[in-house]
This record gives sequence, structure tokens and C-alpha cells, in this order.
Amino acid sequence: MDNTEIRPFRIDVAQADVDDLHTRLANTRWPDELPGVGWSRGVPLDYLRGLAEYWARDYDWRAHEAALNEFPQFTTTIDGQRIHFLHVRSPEPNALPLVLSHGWPGSFVEFTKIIAPLTDPRTHGGDPADAYDVVVPSLPGFGFSTPVAEPGWQAARTARAFAELMHRLGYERYGAHGGDVGSAVTGMLAGVDPDRVVGTHVTGDLKGAVAASLGGYVPLDRTRLTDQERNRLDQLSTEGTDGAGYLRIQTTRPQTLGYALTDSPVGQLAWIAEKFQEWTDDRAALPEDAVDIDQLLTSISVYWFTRSGISAARFLYETTHSPEWIPAANVPNGWAIFGTDPLTRRLLDPDHAIKHWSEFAKGRHFPAMEAPTLLVTDLRDFFRTIR
Repeated sequence: MDNTEIRPFRIDVAQADVDDLHTRLANTRWPDELPGVGWSRGVPLDYLRGLAEYWARDYDWRAHEAALNEFPQFTTTIDGQRIHFLHVRSPEPNALPLVLSHGWPGSFVEFTKIIAPLTDPRTHGGDPADAYDVVVPSLPGFGFSTPVAEPGWQAARTARAFAELMHRLGYERYGAHGGDVGSAVTGMLAGVDPDRVVGTHVTGDLKGAVAASLGGYVPLDRTRLTDQERNRLDQLSTEGTDGAGYLRIQTTRPQTLGYALTDSPVGQLAWIAEKFQEWTDDRAALPEDAVDIDQLLTSISVYWFTRSGISAARFLYETTHSPEWIPAANVPNGWAIFGTDPLTRRLLDPDHAIKHWSEFAKGRHFPAMEAPTLLVTDLRDFFRTIR
């Protein structure tokens, strides 16, 4: 039986581990590179060298560790697994509890810029009536929700764990938000706990929808598309297949990949940086053009110090191979699409059945990092009507 105690937690990476990171970065054995291929075959050599040098020489882990420790953090054991989470209460008395679920290759770090405006809108240009108590768990196998004790930790089991977490925190009604695989956890959380989840809010983008369809997660009805739209969908599907190597290896051979991610910080850096180049705003040429590079390196550092590259990959493996998929309950649902494209709604909501559907030109796959103000505004707009 689980110990239901909720224990305070503080990040305190040993100095020996910080020194080891710097030593490994300095001793990286670099591959060669073919001329003129750019990003078409992966992360370019010169770019990654520069990013690794910045990580080693200019990025200050201790400063960012201290900033993360400004947020109240806790751990508890649920279904035999340690679950790490931030729990930031609002100063407002009638705040709505809100659980935020990240995806891959994200972490709890990606939500840090939206926590203050969500919990304390009074001092961030908002209405105090829109305040939230914010809970940000690390998915099992990600960050400090490690090590993973046994196989079987996938999206549905995680949804049940997060429902139990909110129960332990004493919340009788709450909202849920998520992106990437966190959107799956969010939807299933409503199915697991329909009497307490007041509404779910998820984020997405067109390329993410196409990728989800290629993985068999989201059915797309092509019959209602025009010839021009079908041709465009075919092109996007080809591009999606070309960029899906990360998913194929993580959902088939995570253990083999894990040796590289655990032994080489540059390997872990490249594995995540590539996705921030591909999945952020199309107008951003490089990851740092779309997101705060220190915030990104903090998230990557969490992967590195917790050795969770392999267990995060296993989470995708388990979710892909699990037959369990809990239908979402009939609760209010809101969608925020980043990277506006008319084809997105034609594919995902052709009948306009989703009542709260927002589209934003800025951002894409990581809106809490790319467009935090837009995301906060949309969360306020959606939940305001169902509090």
C-alpha cells in the first residue's frame, strides 16, 4: 500500500554532477558533417557546438536551480511510483485548482513562465476572479518523477495517478490543461474523474495533428477535404514521416537509445534541440528565436541530471503499446491552436462541435514557452465560464 504522505522537495544537484556535466561537454567526441545539408539530416554541427559551449561556459545551472526552488515542490507516492509536482496556491480565496500536464520533450520547467499570472492575476494585469491554484506534476519517468519502478506507466495510468494527486491535495473540483502527450493525459483525466473535472483545455497545431494521425492517435477524415486540401495533407504527412524517426525509435527501442542519452550530454542536447527547431513557430529559424534559451537548457539539464532521457522515452513506448485508452468524459473542452492554419479545424473539428476553439498566429508546439501571455489569456477565457 502506498504511503500517501506529501513530502516537501527541493532540487539540490550534487556539485560533482555539475562538474561531471562540464567535463563531458569539454570532452565531447564530435562527428563530422556533410557540407550544405543544413538541418535536413539533423542538428548542424556548428550550431550544436555553439549551444554546447554556451551550456558549459555561460549557462548557470545554480541560478536556475535556485529559481526553480522558489516554487513550492513536493513528492508523493502513487501506485508505487514517486510523483514530483509543483503546487502553487493563489492568494485569492476562490481560486480554481488547475493541473497542468506537460509532454515530450518537455518537463515541468516549460510552465514556469505562466504560473505567476495564473495564480496571481491581480498583480499581472488580470482579474482576481480568474485566479488558479496551480499543480504541475512531472509525468512518471520525467524529471524528478523518477526512477520508474516497473513497466506499464502510460497515459491512462498517469491520468489515474493525477486524479489521486488532486484528491490528496483536497480538491473537490478542478480544471485540467495539457499539450502533446499531456493532452492525452488531460482528456483521460476527465474520463477518470468526471465528477470533479470541471473542464479540459488542450493545445495543438496543424503539424502536431498530422503527426498524431500518423501515429494512429487522431483519426483524420479526408473525405470532406477538397483536392487542394488533400494534396496539402499528403505533403504534410510526407514531412511528418520524415521527422518521425525520434518517435519510431522511442516507441520500439528506448533502451538502446537510452545509453546515448544517459552517457552523452551532447546527445541529450541534440535529441531535444532538434525538436525545438522543428516544432516551434515556423518563422523562427533556431530554437532560441522561439523560446528563452536558458529556459530550454534548464529543462534539458533536468533531463540530464535525473537521467530521465531513457525513462521519458519509455513513457512513449508504454503509451503506444498500451491497449488502454480512457474516453474523455462529457465535460466542457477548449482547444487553443498555435500557428493558425484553416486546415487545422477542417481536420480536427469540421462540424465546429468544440465550443471553445481559439487560434493564434504566434507559437506552435510549446505555447507556454513561446507565447505564454496568449496561453494564459486563453485559459482565463475558457475557464471563466465554467468556474
